[in-house]
Amino acid sequence: MKLKIILVINAIVVAIFGIALVLIPAQLLSLYGITVDTSLKYMAQLFGAALIGFAVLTWSARNSSDSGARRAIILALFVTAAIGCIVAVLGALAGFMNPLSWSTVAIYLFFAAVFGYFQFARPTTST
Repeated sequence: MKLKIILVINAIVVAIFGIALVLIPAQLLSLYGITVDTSLKYMAQLFGAALIGFAVLTWSARNSSDSGARRAIILALFVTAAIGCIVAVLGALAGFMNPLSWSTVAIYLFFAAVFGYFQFARPTTST
């Protein structure tokens, strides 16, 4: 699979979650069995704003040539996804969410794996 396709997929996924977290955080989090108070709503909206920023970043990077900047973006996306995966696994195992929380683990694991592959395993000339 080409990196450009992964960046587009990432942009779409994080844009959807980001927009939902900014506009309807309580409704989205309730799907995971999470009760939302005012503080959590605020934090979810801030996280949603960051996800929208990641969507813009990955969408913008999709057509860039292989460069140091693009490799830095891929490394940052890998680190974000890897740490997110660990946190998501811990949250899922803690059991304070419903089984849908494992979908978050799967999303983070997928992006950690593909960004890790493009950062560490695939030759730099491949896009």
